[in-house]
Amino acid sequence: MKEMTSRERFLRMYQHKEADRIPILDSPWNSTIERWQKEGMPKDADWRDYFGLDKVGSIGVDNSPRYERRVLEETDEYIIHTTEWGATLKNWKHKGSVPEFLDFRIKDYEKWLDAKSRMTFDESRIPWDYLKENYPKWVKEDLWISANLWFGFDVSHSWAVGTERFLMAMIDEPEWCTDMYERYLELDLQLLERVWDAGYHFHEITWPNDMGYKKSQFFSMNMFRKMDKPYIKRAVDWAHERGVYARMHSCGDINPFVPELIEIGMDGLNPLEVKAGMDPVFLKEKYGDKLVFHGGINAVLWDQPEAIKAEINRVIPKMKENGGYIFASDHSIPENVSLEDFKGIITEVMKAGSYQ
Repeated sequence: MKEMTSRERFLRMYQHKEADRIPILDSPWNSTIERWQKEGMPKDADWRDYFGLDKVGSIGVDNSPRYERRVLEETDEYIIHTTEWGATLKNWKHKGSVPEFLDFRIKDYEKWLDAKSRMTFDESRIPWDYLKENYPKWVKEDLWISANLWFGFDVSHSWAVGTERFLMAMIDEPEWCTDMYERYLELDLQLLERVWDAGYHFHEITWPNDMGYKKSQFFSMNMFRKMDKPYIKRAVDWAHERGVYARMHSCGDINPFVPELIEIGMDGLNPLEVKAGMDPVFLKEKYGDKLVFHGGINAVLWDQPEAIKAEINRVIPKMKENGGYIFASDHSIPENVSLEDFKGIITEVMKAGSYQ
């Protein structure tokens, strides 16, 4: 079989067919990139080109309230700043981690109404210059192109309101939560509709929506069906109306939700977090003809060359059967993975993931 482009590989996976090899789509922490550069990777190199991996064109739009971004404190180790969503974050400069969330502007329904009033359709929310510069390159290189959404439980609680506050509101003030879901998604789709109509077409939509943690979920199945499922279905339906696939990222143990996601037409699921309770091989055996699985390679093992090699050769041969699999860690590539070790991982993945 001749060497395929990234678009061809991803498409074959979504069609549940074999390709030349499985696609490889992962994301290292900035601190991981920093380490690799210290160990010999050129600073001006795109890490995906350096390792010969698949590249994906990414389209994003701004559906935030556009609150002012301000730097409140900065040192050599961290930066504290506010975001367009009114959150105050502490980001570590040289460590791979999610931010520390210090404060939120949207703390009640009234504050949400202020934010909502600022979330109006405006073409300046679309990065037209970025698209004009990069989209022709993506098409020429025959890349897979994703459009990013920003809605749902994950981004509402973690990036805008605060976890405990939002979980309590789901019970005490559910109309506040669903109003957030509705406005996030409505504005996103309005903006992406404009992008699509302008001729910037994409192959899938994707979005983050962590609904689980270790061995459990943030809320019950009934709550999922009542609050989250209808909006996820709306996004999936919107994609399918345009002949586009839908792939959702949801960390944690979301095993009970998987059949429900299949029911509403979800096409792909990421990252299959092993340490939280997701078993990629089991999921493939049970749902492999219905879902494309992306991830599932335990990040805890990535700094152990022999262990990760064994895991790759245990998992990938099963996952790649009849297509339907995209390689990645089950979270992000951690900073304890050396440049040399990552080269070894990619060599092993290329072998195990080949259909030749």
